[in-house]
Amino acid sequence: MKVTYLLLLAWLMSMTNFVWAEPVVVVNAASSTTQLSQTDVTNIFMGRYRKLPDGTSAVPIDQADNSPIRIDFYRRLINKDLNEINAYWSRLVFSGRTTPPVPASNATEVIYLLTTTAGGVAYLERSMVDKRLRIVMEFPK
Repeated sequence: MKVTYLLLLAWLMSMTNFVWAEPVVVVNAASSTTQLSQTDVTNIFMGRYRKLPDGTSAVPIDQADNSPIRIDFYRRLINKDLNEINAYWSRLVFSGRTTPPVPASNATEVIYLLTTTAGGVAYLERSMVDKRLRIVMEFPK
């Protein structure tokens, strides 16, 4: 009985962490971009256009393949799963029309890329945002 209780508690705690992981879209704090709409973010991350409102070239930065934050981000952004996103990018890359977002292996690398890449735009868990970054879009609750 005690083991079952502990397993249930561990499972609930892991689900709580997932529920509280809230993706937000961020840029370097030094950027002049202060806000992006969900449409802007969709267009940037889906390769439709690559300019920020101030005219700077946008450089979208993606999280690691199959990471929970990436799955959640694309589900909230355009209601697609990663298989659909990967198929979309395969078609665009094959046709030579645009390039996919810059891949990062983890959140630390995302932050590094944001602080060193002009026009960098990425998504992170809210808890990872610090003074080096600015939140420019939040998903509706």
